[in-house]
Amino acid sequence: NFKNINDSLGHKAGDRLLQAFADRLQGMVREEDTFARPGGDEFILLLPATDASGAAHAAQKLLSLLNRPFRIDGYDLSVTSSVGIALYPEDGTHLSELYTNADIAMYRAKQKGRNTYSFFTPELQTHYVRLMRVENALRQALEHNQFELYYQPQQELHTSTIIGFEALLRWNHPDLGRVSPAEFIPIAESSGLIVPIGEWVMREATQQLRRWIDAGIAPPKIAINLSAAQFHQPNLPDMVLSILDDAALPPEYLELELTESITMDDPERAVTMINRLHGAGISLSIDDFGTGYSSLSYLKRFKISKLKIDQSFVRDITSDNDDRVIISTIITLAQSLGLRVIAEGVETQAQREFLRRLGCHDIQGYLFSRPINAADAEAFLRETVASLR
Repeated sequence: NFKNINDSLGHKAGDRLLQAFADRLQGMVREEDTFARPGGDEFILLLPATDASGAAHAAQKLLSLLNRPFRIDGYDLSVTSSVGIALYPEDGTHLSELYTNADIAMYRAKQKGRNTYSFFTPELQTHYVRLMRVENALRQALEHNQFELYYQPQQELHTSTIIGFEALLRWNHPDLGRVSPAEFIPIAESSGLIVPIGEWVMREATQQLRRWIDAGIAPPKIAINLSAAQFHQPNLPDMVLSILDDAALPPEYLELELTESITMDDPERAVTMINRLHGAGISLSIDDFGTGYSSLSYLKRFKISKLKIDQSFVRDITSDNDDRVIISTIITLAQSLGLRVIAEGVETQAQREFLRRLGCHDIQGYLFSRPINAADAEAFLRETVASLR
């Protein structure tokens, strides 16, 4: 969190912290070691004649040294470090190789929660090479029209009517092939690309709704997931209304899904943003409900219309009494707040029947339909309408 110190106390305080940091570390360096600062808040230790056990011991000692706060300009400042370790000659025979591989290991330590160390492994290199390749390809995916939206129908339990679609992003790269959303969405979020990609998703979904309406099909509401980065954009309500206006659609055709973690990251800010979106006529729901932490005092203040039960609770509902109790509690809570409940990941008739008995309103999952492309979704809508005649 060095950047936070620079931003809040100024760069002079940051420089003094770096000096104090270096003084403290120098106390553990042997005569034959090399201790250097290449720049910023990165330091390098070269430890000759040291094996993996010795390197791990040094890293642990380094982390322990930093547990005590630094006294800078009257402030007690606590910082943590992430340590990456590369060994000669297994991990490289040149400084550039060792530096690169120690850097890769350091980022792995950050991913593990920081304030820890990690050794370089060939698997890590493969992982980060893939990560860089996916991120570089992702930067051009919008420009090259490589994204496509799929639509998963949502069904009302008691009437079996379609009450909505969830829009799901798919990416087909000419060289990488089909890249899983589980892989590319986190990369898009960490790189900041999720904001323009999320805007594309919203535009494409609303334009598809307009195409269906123009073709004489009365489509249901479309649910779209919002990332944290999108939700924190101050101009989000104006952008959403502009996109709806471009598609000549009223706001009731759109539903935005937020995760619990997004809403509880800054609850007061979330209340303000949700109120602005609600005031614009846009429906909102809480996705993956039950997997995070929700304050009931804030939940009742959020102007939302629906809670979405995470599929991890639905999966074992027929065999796990704890899951049934959790789902029943969520449904009771939602009913007391005047909210609808939709369960995702429904794959069997037994799950469907349990949810129906517990009072769940809507379902989504492979039992009803897998995600389908726009053409198949249109055919699905036409068949549904025809079956009701």
